[in-house]
Amino acid sequence: MNQPPASRPAPPASDGADRCRLLLVRHAKAVPKDQPLDDFDRPLCERGKTDAPRTGHWLADSGFTSDLVLCSPSRRTRQTWQLAAAALEDPPPAVYDERLYNAPPSMLVTVLAERGPGLRCLALVGHNSGIHELAVGLCGSGPEDLLERVRAGFPTSGVVVLDVSGGWERLSPGSGTVTAFWSPTD
Repeated sequence: MNQPPASRPAPPASDGADRCRLLLVRHAKAVPKDQPLDDFDRPLCERGKTDAPRTGHWLADSGFTSDLVLCSPSRRTRQTWQLAAAALEDPPPAVYDERLYNAPPSMLVTVLAERGPGLRCLALVGHNSGIHELAVGLCGSGPEDLLERVRAGFPTSGVVVLDVSGGWERLSPGSGTVTAFWSPTD
């Protein structure tokens, strides 16, 4: 169910630099892996090209904005972010970090800890299985229906919004509260 929020989402609690918000975005649907392309160079398929802008519209309509976007440099993640960003009134700067390509959760946390200090909200555009494992690992609390959805899977073009305590340098299992989950099928 894709119901618009009654009001803009509250920013993470403003009790200093120890509270932050993380927007996890899985890349949109790409062409199948059986194509004669290197995995890194796989582009979005037609469905992905339709869904990625919807992700951007959902972020804009929901009021979720980030200070910086950390994006895998693969073709499909770049395309996803470029199409989503076009729906935003004032898109944040994006950093394409090669360490994010098909990265495990531990590397995603390392990059967030390095790039996040001083920022209230980061968006991370990445790949399964790492981005799903990160979402599941960080989700320590939140509405039970959202926690169940996060555990169940991370669809292409999906977004998981987490508020985390302890700052970027202290991301740890269970430190996040899931506040929203969206996918193109909502």
